[in-house]
Amino acid sequence: MQTVHVCGDNKLWRFDALSFFASGVSFPSTRVSFCAPTRSRVVSMVIKRSPKRLKYTTGSRFTKEDGLVHIEADPSASDSWKLEPIVEMLRQGAVGVIPTDTLYAIVCDLRSHSAIERLRRIKNIEASKPLSILCSSFRDIDKYTAGFPRGDGQGHANLFRAVKHCLPGPYTFILIASKELPKQCIRFGTSSAKYASRKNVGVRMPDDAICQSILKEMDAPLICTSIKFQKEDEWMIDPVMIADTYGPEGLDFVVDGGLRVAEPSTVVDMTKMPPKVLRHGKGPILHWMESEDDQIVDVDKDLIPAGI
Repeated sequence: MQTVHVCGDNKLWRFDALSFFASGVSFPSTRVSFCAPTRSRVVSMVIKRSPKRLKYTTGSRFTKEDGLVHIEADPSASDSWKLEPIVEMLRQGAVGVIPTDTLYAIVCDLRSHSAIERLRRIKNIEASKPLSILCSSFRDIDKYTAGFPRGDGQGHANLFRAVKHCLPGPYTFILIASKELPKQCIRFGTSSAKYASRKNVGVRMPDDAICQSILKEMDAPLICTSIKFQKEDEWMIDPVMIADTYGPEGLDFVVDGGLRVAEPSTVVDMTKMPPKVLRHGKGPILHWMESEDDQIVDVDKDLIPAGI
């Protein structure tokens, strides 16, 4: 029997995980004991007994009172059953933190307009800054973007084959957005007239077991943005510190996959040929990518999405 420990208010609830997910809210053979406070003021699983904890509604909109859901997951996702409540929360409009193969990311469901607005508010991201999406497959990429260049027999390279060797992996590819992508995700209201009509989006397919487990259960990609200290230009790699910092700003959950190395993805602009590297990160620069030694101009910097 697998047992889940739920800590909050200095109490430890212990119950059979299979019975929990099968019944929704019942707690058969529940035993209560006490434990010392954990390393942060967070809740490690979804329960409904305290008014300070997560509360689901019967509708499609996510609501909660006080409290932050905190789930510790094995980096290999061998305990992926723990992530089922997170998927349900995302579907209902929650905004939370999950690990990727580069950094931790604040995410929400691409189809939830209210969640996207909350994500922007939590991170204080201006409306003109484009957002990135986390995809589980090339099918998602083809639906929400114009896709990767596949060649046309007239001298245009088939870069799709090259990209297939990079994904899943630590790259953010900037592609032209399709009409399926909500306007809240793409660049608009920009002050640059030259790029005012461009509708681009950063696309990621992370090579991370926890992230992939969540994405595979979703019906659409997740909107994502990176996490930095509020007053410093440095990445946050400790999920507990992220919870303490951004929990009060409105986060609903944190999936703790351990500490991460502070190394963002390599950003490649695929809207021009040859593809241009806008930021060199964890992913190596390949022969078909153009990398300039000169400093990136401000317009190019503005193209880099608020991603990971």
